[in-house]
Amino acid sequence: MTISREAVHHRPKSEYAYALDESTVHVRLRTKRDDVGRCRLLHGDKYDWPASKEFAPMRRVHADERFDYWQVAVEPEYRRLCYAFLLEDDDEGLWWTEEGFESRSETELPTAGTDYPRGYFEYPYVHPVDVPETPEWVADAVFYQIFPERFAKGDPARDPDDVEEWGGTPTRDNFFGGDLRGIVEKLDYLEELGVTALYLTPIFESPSNHKYNTTDYKRIDPHFGDEEALRELVESAHDRGIRVMLDAVFNHCGRSFEPFQDVVDNGADSPYADWFHVREFPIEFEPRPNYDAFAFEAYMPKLNTANPEVEEYLLEVAAYWIEEFDVDGWRLDVANEVDHEFWRELRREVKATKPEAYILGEIWHDSRPWLQGDQFDAVMNYPFTDAVHAFLTEKSIDATGFADRVGGQLVRYPEQVNRVLFNLLGSHDTPRLLTRLDGDAAAFRLALTLLLTYRGTPCLYYGDEVGMEGGEDPDCRRPMIWDRDEQDRELRGFVRDLIDLRTDERALRRGRLRFDREQCDGDRLVYRRVLPEGEDVVVTLNRGREPVAVELPADEAGDRELLLGVGDGEVRPPTDGTVELPPTSAGIWR
Repeated sequence: MTISREAVHHRPKSEYAYALDESTVHVRLRTKRDDVGRCRLLHGDKYDWPASKEFAPMRRVHADERFDYWQVAVEPEYRRLCYAFLLEDDDEGLWWTEEGFESRSETELPTAGTDYPRGYFEYPYVHPVDVPETPEWVADAVFYQIFPERFAKGDPARDPDDVEEWGGTPTRDNFFGGDLRGIVEKLDYLEELGVTALYLTPIFESPSNHKYNTTDYKRIDPHFGDEEALRELVESAHDRGIRVMLDAVFNHCGRSFEPFQDVVDNGADSPYADWFHVREFPIEFEPRPNYDAFAFEAYMPKLNTANPEVEEYLLEVAAYWIEEFDVDGWRLDVANEVDHEFWRELRREVKATKPEAYILGEIWHDSRPWLQGDQFDAVMNYPFTDAVHAFLTEKSIDATGFADRVGGQLVRYPEQVNRVLFNLLGSHDTPRLLTRLDGDAAAFRLALTLLLTYRGTPCLYYGDEVGMEGGEDPDCRRPMIWDRDEQDRELRGFVRDLIDLRTDERALRRGRLRFDREQCDGDRLVYRRVLPEGEDVVVTLNRGREPVAVELPADEAGDRELLLGVGDGEVRPPTDGTVELPPTSAGIWR
């Protein structure tokens, strides 16, 4: 077999070669699926090449439908790295460098200078300031997303005049009276569930129920409370070990935002005329706005973040709420429609204010340009959401397809990013998970098992833990069910058990993800979460209607211990290392 050269890919100073820390560089390589039997990295110091070079075996860490992905960690003594790849199969050895490919018949370590490849790739220097850093606490967190207007009512005196009875049908314009005081009163509930971080959709002044059309970035919406209410919420949450992340809408504002109203009144003569992207004056709203707006919605004019005055204003907002209220991060709305330089400035401002603040971008697609260490810590991992739904909801892919899809996702970003990716199965922008599953409670539990055992940081959408349903926006924003008789209490207990297990098992929080490719087929999915020191947890899942047998990876202590069985059928201890999974079930093993 001849190695497929056209499939081989590597790019220095990217997700294929990046600094894990001040002394370690991760090097990755892509090859055609099942095409290369072994891959080794020849590496050494730039100024001592070739005398200092040595081989390091690369490991096949992930795969997708078309490619295998290899990785190795090396520690260049002087922080400089030169390297070349030696790809091998049964018939061929092939060097690959920036100079191109060079065939080689002998694949053992060369002994003479002429046996080495002509050139090399280079990682010029590991600068400590260039090492992507993400907040340590996020990798251990379990987030809970709250839509404040619909979560809990604590101060009826703040209700809008046209407030409706709690539990009614949501529309795009109605109100039910949820507020910050209501969240404070439910912190004990959240703590008991095991939640360690909250993500609140916007809380700043706005005429809508969703608050994504901001009127005043420096004022809490009066229907939600005031500054003291936010301060109490953050302090009370922190007392319970719960972090609080707010939602920043910096791509666009609301139509009632004072600078935009000035432009409406004064046109090109307004001092704020360049705060927005106006194509012509005077301002027109119909049939389509003559200014850039989010989704062509006239009530959400797009801000010109390249304007120094706009940048200064928004950066001041980002720092203010952290400095004054000790919030723990920002979720950035419509992050892919804002210029990169603004996000770089925001990162500098936020990290200078609170180095451990979490900066999370709302991006629904491949986000490599924003995750180079100079902008966001992570993004909302909707590609993972889509993979879970393809596997469990539409069943358009089998277990092999699921492993392929998420395997390809995991090599898009550095490990620092993977460990804090914001994993979710639903949000205020999507139909609820249980509704998408047509009320299938067993599949629902499997999806939650995937969420709480996957690489990255899980987030529950409020009410999913008690079986809430809801279709497309606005139906996915129903008021939280607080009547215990209407809640699925058994489901809530299951979610709490899953969260407790993740909290107790470090491998489920920090371990890298490894699929058992030989056993991922049809309805059967098997993967491990593995710590560097070797400790692991194995996740086995059967989505089908028939039992499946799984051979558990060997453990030095003997048969593995069942940490949690999922499903109506009993997951029994293994016999001679093999376990039979009942229909629509999962087992988590140590």
